[in-house]
Amino acid sequence: MNTALQGAAQTASKKPSQVYFFATCVIDMFSPQSGLDAVDLIERAGIKVLFPLKQSCCGQPAYTTGFSSDARLVAAAQLDLFPAPWPVVVPSGSCGGMLRHHWPKLFADDPVRLEKARDIAARTVEFSEFMVNTLGLDLSGASAQPVTVAVHTSCTARREMDNHHHVRRLLKQMPGVEVVVQEHESECCGFGGTFSVKHPEISSAMARDKVDAITATGCDALISADCGCLLNLNGNLEKRADILRGEHVATFIRNRLDHSSGSPNRLETSK
Repeated sequence: MNTALQGAAQTASKKPSQVYFFATCVIDMFSPQSGLDAVDLIERAGIKVLFPLKQSCCGQPAYTTGFSSDARLVAAAQLDLFPAPWPVVVPSGSCGGMLRHHWPKLFADDPVRLEKARDIAARTVEFSEFMVNTLGLDLSGASAQPVTVAVHTSCTARREMDNHHHVRRLLKQMPGVEVVVQEHESECCGFGGTFSVKHPEISSAMARDKVDAITATGCDALISADCGCLLNLNGNLEKRADILRGEHVATFIRNRLDHSSGSPNRLETSK
């Protein structure tokens, strides 16, 4: 097990009193409610959420396009934003993967920054992973209204963070929720950050294939833990005038809790 994954495993063993929240630039600009819902759920579990105001992009668009020096500049500007030994919760598997696996690579020739990057990497945890492994939340009191749910699992998040397992475990806890499997679940939606900008025709075709598979399930709801993918999929759904819209798993969970018969103010945990 590498250093980053070792740190993540240690983080998962104990419920902290505080966490840092790395919102991601996509949530900040396009889906702020997803971030607010994730923060709300963490706070309901009795944890204080720290939000460094100078945070920005994780650097993944530049990094995956081949501009490592630009990604390094973006990451370097944020290495001092998470000084305390609290987990860094990221509501995106792809961005979480960037911090956990790739930030240390950016500073291989800079011992001081490398140490800081490794420290952050070891404390980085994706939101649904944090909900399952660290909080051990009891979601059995959520709304039992029947709903069929299709899950889009970001290809990067699957490879680097295994977050498709965590999302499924969260949904499995919730009464009334039936998960339906789309035909192309493990395939890329075509977003890929700058890929969708550089190759719009290919990206659109990939998104159409995904949306075709999703709508073929007859699902009532579409859930993902990555808002970049949701931008792509929801844009395609809007173009075809489909009423279905995808939402972040945090928003889905918060809505189900708030429409339960019990009190939504505090989440019980097993930690």
